[in-house]
Amino acid sequence: MARRIPPTDLLITLMGAPHADDRVTTVLRLTQALLERGATVQIWTCGYATLLTQRGLGDEKPRNLAEWNAVYPSTAALVHGMLKAFPDQLYWYGCRFCSDDRGAVDHLPEVVLRPPAGYAANVAAADRTVLVGVI
Repeated sequence: MARRIPPTDLLITLMGAPHADDRVTTVLRLTQALLERGATVQIWTCGYATLLTQRGLGDEKPRNLAEWNAVYPSTAALVHGMLKAFPDQLYWYGCRFCSDDRGAVDHLPEVVLRPPAGYAANVAAADRTVLVGVI
């Protein structure tokens, strides 16, 4: 039985390599701002963006040689924090095909993996859809 996609104000589709540019930071900041204003948001990750929610990333990024004592959260920690803070407003999905193809098999428990054919249901459930990345 297919899981029902809750209606949302916005679906952000995030595609491509997560650390090639500022795409991920932009999407995370936009999502945070929207959630704080009361919006409901879905994130669908595709391609290498499916690696963002791997539990193996831990809570912190590796040390920065330029700022040895600084601590920066991993993308998994940032996403997990938002999912916990906004449980009825934020829904995080990943493309199962892209995830499996890249060996991304240990996602945060809140991340729902869906087949590419399920993407249309996510689009239909959102008032607006934005694509961030490269097809």
